[in-house]
Amino acid sequence: MRFGLYAGGFLGPFGGAILAVLIPQLRDAFGATTSQVTFAITAYLVPFAAFQLVSGTIGERVGIARTVRAAYVGYAAFSVLAAFAPSIEVFIGARALQGAANAFLTPLLLAAVAASSPEGTVGRTVGTFAAVQTTALVAAPLIGGLAGELSWRLAFLAPAVAALGLAVLPLPGAREAQAAPARLRSAMTRRVGWLSTAAFLGYLSIAGLGFLVALRAADAFGLGSTARGALVATFGLAGALVGRFAGEFADRRGRVTAALVGASGCAAAVPFLGLADSPAALAAAWLSAGAGSAFVWAGVNTMAVEAVPGNRAGATSVVSAFKFAGNACAPLLWLPLYRIGPGTAFTAAAAGSVALGAAVLQVRQR
Repeated sequence: MRFGLYAGGFLGPFGGAILAVLIPQLRDAFGATTSQVTFAITAYLVPFAAFQLVSGTIGERVGIARTVRAAYVGYAAFSVLAAFAPSIEVFIGARALQGAANAFLTPLLLAAVAASSPEGTVGRTVGTFAAVQTTALVAAPLIGGLAGELSWRLAFLAPAVAALGLAVLPLPGAREAQAAPARLRSAMTRRVGWLSTAAFLGYLSIAGLGFLVALRAADAFGLGSTARGALVATFGLAGALVGRFAGEFADRRGRVTAALVGASGCAAAVPFLGLADSPAALAAAWLSAGAGSAFVWAGVNTMAVEAVPGNRAGATSVVSAFKFAGNACAPLLWLPLYRIGPGTAFTAAAAGSVALGAAVLQVRQR
């Protein structure tokens, strides 16, 4: 029944992560520098994050189902533009438009998932949604790696076809416009503020490290495109396997407890990404970080959809905006530290997981 909701949640993380293993191919295709290609990651994520500040409230005002279907069509069109971009500048612009369209998908679909959940199972369904999103983190490097061997354009044409197919599927829980229009101010509470801080740190310091893991796999161990994709995919594989269980844990033991368990696990695992002396050790550390991340999002996402019942999508989109803002900032922050030394970058990222735990504790106090 919720297939269309879960499948739609796949597109956001997939679109953001697909470039991680395609950097060499795109660099050659456009005659661009590594910095230019990695900027395309930020170009996608900045509008993706910025428009989410208002996308949920807009969806509540004009109707979530109508908004989501329009966003699917836009995402498909901009994906085709990226696939056939004649220059790196056009490619970066197409990526920015993809991100803007996707801002009207991820948070609205998550709110619809929560709205369609029976009482007492919100954590489980939200955890399942997070598992689907982390499955995208598995698929993105795998599809990106395979596309790199064939044609990088396939990595953008396949999502375009998928988006058009999803536009016609049912959307349970996606209500029409409210009689009393939702206001953005209603989503701007202190609780949402601390959840937004935790979400920012979660993607900055955990999920946003995928490109750095791919670079380390290439620089330290000389792995090719497909092998890098398989290694980076271990993070999403862990999240996909653990996500539903993490959601059930959040239902039984509490949302804050689930997020703290995840943040602690990530803080312990991430430093080993800079210390790994083999591809297997690097994959094991990244797998552990993925499992911890599943508990973080089971807790944070569930608290977000429950934070403002009168504007569920609005609060969810604000938290999600900060989540992907963290992802957008990750290359800008971690790449210079990585050039100093891999250990420096990954140790600093682990400190971000500790700060995430501190933000979640503020939510408990609220």
